[in-house]
Amino acid sequence: MAKDDLDPVMLSALEHYAYCPRQCALIHVEQVFEENVFTVRGEILHEKVHEGESTTEGAVRVERNVPLWSERYGLTGIADVVEFFEDGTPYPVEYKSGKRRPTEAADIQLCGQAMCLEEMLGRPVSRGAIYHHASRHRREVECTERLRAAVIETAERVRQMLRERVVPPPCDDARCPNCSLIDRCMPGAAERVRTRRAQGAPFVIDE
Repeated sequence: MAKDDLDPVMLSALEHYAYCPRQCALIHVEQVFEENVFTVRGEILHEKVHEGESTTEGAVRVERNVPLWSERYGLTGIADVVEFFEDGTPYPVEYKSGKRRPTEAADIQLCGQAMCLEEMLGRPVSRGAIYHHASRHRREVECTERLRAAVIETAERVRQMLRERVVPPPCDDARCPNCSLIDRCMPGAAERVRTRRAQGAPFVIDE
C-alpha cells in the first residue's frame, strides 16, 4: 500500500492502543464509550483549553485546538496547544487531567503530533510537552528515533486492527480499575471464560 493510500489513524487512537489494545478496539472498532470521573475531568479540561483564544506570551505565540494531519504516516487529529517560538519552531503541548505520571502511551501520542507538525510546516520538531493539570506540572518529551519508530509501528497496528475489526482479549491487570470501559470490557469474566474453555470446562456465570 502506498503511503498516500494509508487509512488515517486518529492521534488519540495511538495513545489508546499503546495503553491497552482492547480499550482502543472497544472505542474505535465497536464505538463503545463510557464516562467515569477521569474521562469527565479530561473532557472539561480539554474544553477549557480548546475554547481559549490564541495568545502571545513574551516571544511565544500560543495556538489552541490546532488541526493536525500527516499523509506520510496516515495520522490525523487535534493538538490541544501548539507554541511557536520566536524562530517559528512549533512545540506541541498535550493536556492531561491527572497528576504527573510518565507513560509511553502519552509520549507516543505527543510524538505523533510532532511528526504531523514537521510534515505540515516543513520544520523539525524535536520535542514537546505534556501538561499534567492535577499537579500543574509540565513534562517535556524528546521525540527520539525510538519514539518515532513506536509511533509508526503503533499506527500500523491500529490500522490493521481497524481493517480486520479485531477486538483483542482483555488484559485484566493494574490498568483495568480506572478504565471507564471496565463494565463493557469485563476483564475478569472474560479471562475466566477463556481459562475454562482452554480446560474444556463449562463456564458458570453465578459461580
